Amino acid sequence: MANIIFFPLSIQAFISLIIASISIFLIFKRRMITSKLPLPPGPKPWPIIGSIHLMLKNKPFYHWIHDTMSKMGVEIFCIRLGNVHVITVTSPEIACEFFKKQDAVFASRPIVMSAEVVSGGFSAVTLTPLNDQWKKMRRILASSILSPATHQWMHGKRAEEADHLVRHVYNVTKSDGGVVNIRAVAQHYCGNVIRKMIFGKRFFGKEDINGGPGVEDVEHVAALFNVLKYTYSFCISDYIPFLRYRLDLDGHEKLVRHANEGVRKHQDPDIDSRIKQWKEGSRSVTEDLLDMLITLKDDEGNPLLAPEEIKSLILEITVATVDNPSNAVEWALDEMLNQPDIFVKALQELDQVVGKDRLVQESDMSNLHYIKACIKESFRIHPFAPFNLPHVSTRDTTVAGYFIPKGSHVLLSRPGLGRNPRIWDDPLLFKPERHLKDDKSQVILNDPDLRIFSFSIGRRGCAGVSLGTTVSVMLLARLLQAFTWSPSPNAPYIKSVEGACEMLPSKPLHAFALPRLDEGMYDALLEE
Repeated sequence: MANIIFFPLSIQAFISLIIASISIFLIFKRRMITSKLPLPPGPKPWPIIGSIHLMLKNKPFYHWIHDTMSKMGVEIFCIRLGNVHVITVTSPEIACEFFKKQDAVFASRPIVMSAEVVSGGFSAVTLTPLNDQWKKMRRILASSILSPATHQWMHGKRAEEADHLVRHVYNVTKSDGGVVNIRAVAQHYCGNVIRKMIFGKRFFGKEDINGGPGVEDVEHVAALFNVLKYTYSFCISDYIPFLRYRLDLDGHEKLVRHANEGVRKHQDPDIDSRIKQWKEGSRSVTEDLLDMLITLKDDEGNPLLAPEEIKSLILEITVATVDNPSNAVEWALDEMLNQPDIFVKALQELDQVVGKDRLVQESDMSNLHYIKACIKESFRIHPFAPFNLPHVSTRDTTVAGYFIPKGSHVLLSRPGLGRNPRIWDDPLLFKPERHLKDDKSQVILNDPDLRIFSFSIGRRGCAGVSLGTTVSVMLLARLLQAFTWSPSPNAPYIKSVEGACEMLPSKPLHAFALPRLDEGMYDALLEE
């Protein structure tokens, strides 16, 4: 009986797939006929599947895209994957045409599997298509959570974590022979900062003997980076949606869901508990961002956000805080070990602006031009991910003389923009001075001209520029001011290279640290 039922359903599904594929093919054929302009250059797609075979054959796919664009000598590229035109860009001018001149056309997000899972069914901001839900959550994010007033309100919590960073590294120098895992320190500092701001606590579990993360928080941060990894990945079911409901061919959905659950199992119980406290009246004072989200009211005095909206928004905020700052600082220190003169210039600035009798504070940041230039240069040459999150065109349009069909996914290449030899002299050389101006004007970490892709621009520009800048600069400034860094003993220093499948250093950076300031300053931190 089971076989009798299964066979007709399989035939029906197969016939449906063929009909849908033929329909898609005819739509694309008709669209190309009606358009007088060509698509951007790229490989000739096969009928129905496009160039899916190239995506499956060449992994990681972003390497193949960049290599192919380089060989073709183009700065805009089109590859059709299933029924979707994927447009990749390495030209700042063309990027600005997409996201400045035609921002309204490309301000939405595609409906893809990883985004739906991570955003709780598109209930948050970053991954949600342009609709009323996005407008609501974006307004909350910009006017409440990431507003200048809230940023100032959270200053004390960030300051606590900056002090703890120094305390933790100092303990490591005393107990682990002075060798510090820079990646672990940087990633967990970022995690600590955002946990303190959201939940009012540094760790979900117990810290280790050096003040570092325990098992729970190591697991939490690892899950955050797995969410990032799979959110930025190419997935076959995003381009042939039928497969998602029948097969998980590349195992992508299973991995995304596992990573998402790894984050939520630590965060969601705390959120549920806090919501309950407010309902029961056992909590009545707003002390952190979670309290703020729970107590937001609509015009009728009812809770503005449902529990799932709060959980999804917190997940997005947490994920967005840990990647760029930690990666930029790890790469910056790696480059500095290779160019000691950069260390000297950075320390000279810190000593001149701050001195050695106190620790650098956020109030010093406006005068730390060279430190910020080091961060910006790291963003330029060593981005965390190969592309931005995809934008989707809401109608047919023309960009740079090419036809861009409705529904196209647009990806700006972070290394393509930041290492573009047409824009940057010696693009692979780490040179912070390129971002300094003679008039000592402020160095900002985002670039409105998209020669660097750090915080994006337009409607989808990152609302957390102030927070991201603060976390990045304070992390690097504290590490440089409080410690002297050198290659690990008994291990000759070799400049790091990118990993084969990601843009982080292929191995976590380990460096030897010695306290640089008066011992009394570290003792004071240990007593807190």
